[in-house]
Amino acid sequence: MRLVRSLRSGGWALICAAALCVVLPAIMAGDGGRAHAGVTLEERKLPMKFSWVACQPDCRGWVSAVGIVTADSPKDFDDFARGRQLGGATIVLDSSGGSVNDSITLGRRWRSLGMLTTVGTSIQTRGAQGERASVAPEAYCESMCVFLLLSGKTRYVPETAHVRVHQIWMGDRADDARAASYSAQDLMIVERDIGRLAKYTFDMGGTGDLLSLSLSVPPWEDLHELSRAELRLSNLVTTDAVAAVLPQIDGSAVPMAEATAKPVQDRFVSKAIDEEAHPQPAKSTKTAEALMPTGGVAATAPVQK
Repeated sequence: MRLVRSLRSGGWALICAAALCVVLPAIMAGDGGRAHAGVTLEERKLPMKFSWVACQPDCRGWVSAVGIVTADSPKDFDDFARGRQLGGATIVLDSSGGSVNDSITLGRRWRSLGMLTTVGTSIQTRGAQGERASVAPEAYCESMCVFLLLSGKTRYVPETAHVRVHQIWMGDRADDARAASYSAQDLMIVERDIGRLAKYTFDMGGTGDLLSLSLSVPPWEDLHELSRAELRLSNLVTTDAVAAVLPQIDGSAVPMAEATAKPVQDRFVSKAIDEEAHPQPAKSTKTAEALMPTGGVAATAPVQK
């Protein structure tokens, strides 16, 4: 069994055995909305997959990123991006979190490309004029996904999306975190990764409020869902106009729920930030994960870091 070399953030997903899991298509047609919701939940439990959602010839399209960030995710994104012009494209997120350091690496790459971010699930609907791509706003961005959301140069969160935060933790002690023993080395790993996460947060234009909200929720409690006020306080939201992040079709944005509050100015000063060239070696750990998407007992999931 392969072990994680660094912390991952406690999310709502439990990764199933990779050899037994199959990524199901997130396609909704006709009255298949309920089936689509169940499929999406399963996809959020699997390693992150990237796909291009085309809405040609009317608009450019966007990137769908669904699943948990693992050690393979940065390379998977590089493979996906090869040969594509992704500068300034939008990433639509539906994720339960994942590896802290790999999320940071992925987020920095997205910012260097000037990408935009939002929360949602990409769907295809059949009509009289054929298939049409759209974004369903009732999606989840939890744990380290929130920091991926932060990487967008422009960031939009629909009213019905769920953005939830949690502490990072030593996952191999997550089953009973309060009763477990911790060494000085363990504390060093936790503090080191918190430091990395803090630097990333400020580099991306987030505020200390995001760190404070995240780091105040222990693994034995349910994730905290950010309110609209907290989304603004943390600077996770920089616009309330869906058209600012999703492509235009015949003069209007791709269908998605609209927020109603006034736009918030992005406090980030544009500058591409290179990923950390020499990451420090870390003791093998696992991730604290929650079993159910609405809260529950923490569990662990091995994944290579």
